[in-house]
Amino acid sequence: MNTPKQRVTVLGSTGSVGVSTLDVIARHPERFEVFALSAATKVDEMLAQCAQFSPQFAVMASAPHAEMLAEKLKQSGLKTRVLMGPDAIENIASHDDVDAVMAAIVGAAGLAPCLAAARAGKRLLLANKEALVVGGELFMRTVREGGATLLPIDSEHSAIFQSLPEDPSTWARRIDKIILTASGGPFLTRSPGSLGAVTPEQACAHPNWVMGRKISVDSATMMNKALEVIEARHLFGVSPEQIEVVIHPQSVVHSMVQFTDASVIAQLGTPDMRVPIAVGLAWPERIESGAARLDFRQMASLTFDAPDAALFPGLGLAWHALRAAPGTTAVLNAANEVAVEAFLDRRLRFDRIHAVNMETLETVAPSKPASLADLLALDASARAAANAAALRFAA
Repeated sequence: MNTPKQRVTVLGSTGSVGVSTLDVIARHPERFEVFALSAATKVDEMLAQCAQFSPQFAVMASAPHAEMLAEKLKQSGLKTRVLMGPDAIENIASHDDVDAVMAAIVGAAGLAPCLAAARAGKRLLLANKEALVVGGELFMRTVREGGATLLPIDSEHSAIFQSLPEDPSTWARRIDKIILTASGGPFLTRSPGSLGAVTPEQACAHPNWVMGRKISVDSATMMNKALEVIEARHLFGVSPEQIEVVIHPQSVVHSMVQFTDASVIAQLGTPDMRVPIAVGLAWPERIESGAARLDFRQMASLTFDAPDAALFPGLGLAWHALRAAPGTTAVLNAANEVAVEAFLDRRLRFDRIHAVNMETLETVAPSKPASLADLLALDASARAAANAAALRFAA
């Protein structure tokens, strides 16, 4: 008997994770079909994806880009229907005909469609860590109440998920510690005093991973690891004290779980996002991802070290935010998005990203957010404070 194909919506389809997702889907046409795609501004890339995958819907973030795409699709004779704006993105994430949603929109903008998919009970493949950093317990409660299946796609959280027993009810009594690995990014061997001269091009040149500009900068500051600590806290139900970060420059061990009996289970693989994407799409089965196999005979060494707090001051903000008032993690995320954008626009020095984040945390006092509207209001307040701080620390 033929198994029905899994219908997939890919949010952020023209970004690095979205492109990798479509690569995995293309390798398994008998298992998956693309229902809908969304992107912000990359019209030509979206046109090519529509030509290859024939989705029912393609959503662009703004009317001008949607109109451009619609005209190009018409000229090409393609039947994909073009939609526009945040409501349309939520609709394709929660549509009755969708089985799985790849959430790969970068930043807090991905929270609303993730909540929509969770409420609709979808298989939610979460590559948008900010949805958990901002949404926190509200997001996890929506997943539970909607009956959604939440599968982490960040390589570190996928590694932890793969290392744990399949029954989540056993995790609390079995986990001693979660160990997140970090490559250290492009500036691991730099002195802290030299970081003021770092350019966006240098910060985006990650030695191991191919990623978008924002997450590449976060990797260089290790703010991505701070956000991943917060994400791990919610995903796996551990305390902040049960999460540790180690520097692992080779990016072979993607993360580890230490159990109460002192044994450690790790997930290893090449640094290729198609591996955790394939895990999420097929779980609990395994399918071909397209990634290269590890050759242990070619490995000179695997090394681990403690992070340098002077080189990566932002990392400690994860534990600070988790211990502070509810909503503080949302403030931290908003501040960092503003600071990174200012750096990429050459309005802020690299070594002042942390200063903007710190000042915003000191300025904005969150009240416990109880709804998406509360979170969006808090996000807006934090962004205003961060923009003011960025002006004061301007390059």
